[in-house]
Amino acid sequence: MRLFYVYILKCSDDSFYTGETDNLDRRFNEHQQGIHSTSYTYSRRPVELVFYTEFPTLSQALLFEKQVKGWSRKKKEALISKNWENLKLFAECNNSTHSKNHIK
Repeated sequence: MRLFYVYILKCSDDSFYTGETDNLDRRFNEHQQGIHSTSYTYSRRPVELVFYTEFPTLSQALLFEKQVKGWSRKKKEALISKNWENLKLFAECNNSTHSKNHIK
């Protein structure tokens, strides 16, 4: 069975990079070796693999990758550390215009 992975790398400049692959070892080595000079991680090496998760289909992996890329740094850190309470907390909308803040 072919698996797909969504992964997060911590770069040398302390930023995060989120990606998707069907071969985690190969893709990590490409990032680490700087195979692609136009890659976000190229000038931010060395990188560290801090999170990954598996998916049975490419479409599921791509959807999760897109979702994580839109997350705040704090929410990504909660995912990396498996802090489910903070992950839930950072998922809540705190905008004053959100319906939960509407005064009836």
